[in-house]
Amino acid sequence: MAQKFPLNPKHPERICWGCDKYCPADSMLCGNGSSRTQHPSESMGEDWYEFGDWGLDLEVPSDRPTLRPA
Repeated sequence: MAQKFPLNPKHPERICWGCDKYCPADSMLCGNGSSRTQHPSESMGEDWYEFGDWGLDLEVPSDRPTLRPA
């Protein structure tokens, strides 16, 4: 069973998010390129999961309001 994908990890820069291994950024096992894959929150902001179809089974924190287009 795959791990649940975290919505907003505390230190996303420490991990490569390119596959289900979630390797430390300085010792990637899969050889998936020469640098780590960023977490979506690093490039799209903390509300990255609210837009688009990511195919994730998400448990959205109840303390965070849902943004809706105007």
